[in-house]
Amino acid sequence: MIKKYIILLGLLPMMAAAQTVKSPNGNVSLTFSLSDKGQPTYEMKYKDKQVVNPSHLGLELARDKHASKGMEETDLMDGFKIKSTQTSSFDETWRPVWGETATIRNHYNEMAVCLHQPSSDRDITIRFRVYDYGMGLRYEFPQQQTLNYFVIKEEHTQFAMTADHTAYWIPGDYDTQEYEYNITPLTGIRAVIAKHREAYKSNSSTTVFSNTGVQTSLQLKTKDGLYINIHEAACLDYPTMHLNLDDKNLVFESWLTPDAVGRKGFIQTPFNTPWRTVMVSDDARDMLSCKLTLNLNEPCKIEDTSWIHPTKYCGVWWNMIVGTKSWSYTNDLPSVRLGVTDYAKCKPNGTHGATNEEVKRYIDFAAKNGLQEVLVEGWNEGWEDWFGHQKLDVFDFVTPYPDFDIKMLNDYAHAKGVKLMMHHETSSSALNYERHMEDAFSLMNKYGYDAVKTGYVGDIIPRGEYHYSQLMNNHYQHVIETAAKHHIMVNAHEATRPTGICRTWPNLVGNESARGTEYEAFGGNVAYHTVMLPFTRLQGGPMDYTPGIFETRLSDWSQNPSFVHTTLCGQLSLYLVMYSPLQMAADLPEHYEKYDDAFQFIRDVACDWDDSKYLEAEPAQYITVARKAKGTDNWFVGGKTGEEARTAVVRLDFLDKGRKYDCAIYQDAKGADYEHNPKAYQIIHKTVKKGDVLKINEARGGGFAVSLIAK
Repeated sequence: MIKKYIILLGLLPMMAAAQTVKSPNGNVSLTFSLSDKGQPTYEMKYKDKQVVNPSHLGLELARDKHASKGMEETDLMDGFKIKSTQTSSFDETWRPVWGETATIRNHYNEMAVCLHQPSSDRDITIRFRVYDYGMGLRYEFPQQQTLNYFVIKEEHTQFAMTADHTAYWIPGDYDTQEYEYNITPLTGIRAVIAKHREAYKSNSSTTVFSNTGVQTSLQLKTKDGLYINIHEAACLDYPTMHLNLDDKNLVFESWLTPDAVGRKGFIQTPFNTPWRTVMVSDDARDMLSCKLTLNLNEPCKIEDTSWIHPTKYCGVWWNMIVGTKSWSYTNDLPSVRLGVTDYAKCKPNGTHGATNEEVKRYIDFAAKNGLQEVLVEGWNEGWEDWFGHQKLDVFDFVTPYPDFDIKMLNDYAHAKGVKLMMHHETSSSALNYERHMEDAFSLMNKYGYDAVKTGYVGDIIPRGEYHYSQLMNNHYQHVIETAAKHHIMVNAHEATRPTGICRTWPNLVGNESARGTEYEAFGGNVAYHTVMLPFTRLQGGPMDYTPGIFETRLSDWSQNPSFVHTTLCGQLSLYLVMYSPLQMAADLPEHYEKYDDAFQFIRDVACDWDDSKYLEAEPAQYITVARKAKGTDNWFVGGKTGEEARTAVVRLDFLDKGRKYDCAIYQDAKGADYEHNPKAYQIIHKTVKKGDVLKINEARGGGFAVSLIAK
């Protein structure tokens, strides 16, 4: 049973003096004050080191051009007085439906500062929650006669940095996170964006908004060894936040994604904004293990979660990404009209991937190797003209191509203990998807699908909206909640970045929202990409990275000249390093059959865990993590490195005392290298016990994986 302990520590009278709240262990302190102009201000320290210099808070409201004289909107920026301050403490241990650990502790001290603005007769509350590893703050607007409906022009939440820290960042963009990470001082951001602005337009939909704008989660490192991470949590009914840097004064300020006419948010009170978060530690491993984002979200709202299950899957996908197969059925059609186009009169193109024969082949492979589901992309009518036309009625999500027998294939899969995974590419026509969604989910229920991969490639319809606007964030949430009513798990691609909402709605089992494996077929990802993402993108929730590519030289089996920027063992490591309850064996069945001994690790590895311990970590350089499989005594260890070869030191102190374990080590062989010798690997078997130490060589761009099966 989850237990909660709430202790009211104090209710302070109106005062202007600075007020401080510390974390339970005292390492983190947050101080709030009002400036001489009555502007809310905070600062933050960690072990007496300044983390955030005094930074202002507030919101600028949009002015109504139709308002009568004297009735223009009043900004919520300054002129405040402290009405009251309430402090409290909270401590609970909760159980995620799936996760890196069986339980998560949510322990913080809180300060809620109630402010009154005499000029407008308005009240707002700024709430701070301070953890041993960071803090969250949000704005709260109680319902009141003088603040009922309002429109946000800008949110001015500041994060004033103490020095020119090293930043690990991607450019601020209203539509995509599919970038490689840059590593520069804060003052180097402007030059990089200016240099690459044209190249940034190569994605299907991009909107870089500033020469110094970056996206969250933003990872920083100070010269004296502090790791700082800025993000947001519980972004609901609100636009996604970016950060814009004043690079002369080293101050980040929140920058919200606008709607089609430039407004940043339409609010009706009572209302709470998302949390703005800062994590801090002098140990990089804490950036990966602490669950600030999840803890700042509400508890699970799904009463019966028995239908939600971590999943390993394969699918009809990689062939299309590489270019040897197609999503479309025919080359005869210049355009398609739903309900009008007659595919029975069209000649098949011979490259269509989602055929009965091909899907059955993947079902057989999944059944043979213990994979639970098979994703099938390109099964439904409309792919001939799906992209690039801003087409409203692109798919109906229920009508299969002539060569995809939906009933037969689902019956075939279920007879073998496998399920098919649905694919709904919306082509960013959110209006069309909402119109068809109930029918699409009902079709899934009819045939026994329990998971859907959604996609939002291209510019958003309604036209002019952005992927990360308030309207689109509400759309993504509507999909999640509607899917939950149908007992369907959601894996959203090209949607907004996650902010821990999977705690509240655990049927959100995966997101893309970053540059994934598919880019290895489009020119590649830098070797350090996968040891950067856990510090950044994964702060908000798991990513469907689609690992497991064994044939890393695509030209060996296709006309694609690209190569995957890891070794084969580096791919195995991603099943541990890139945490997700949804893990794909992304390569082709015939490629796994060539390396069956290495594929054994993918068969064995779990994707739900009772415990996780980050053993080594440094942003963009290396990560080593050990995880205990749910409901077992078995452990798995994964290590991934970036551009530099290294030796990982794995101390088996986490094993049970007095127990022996069958240990299989999948590691880069001598001479392995992600560019020159990516498939050189060796497998070592031994017996180990608690206290043993494994020293494992990792090649450049390489990694390792270890299974520890209790005897």
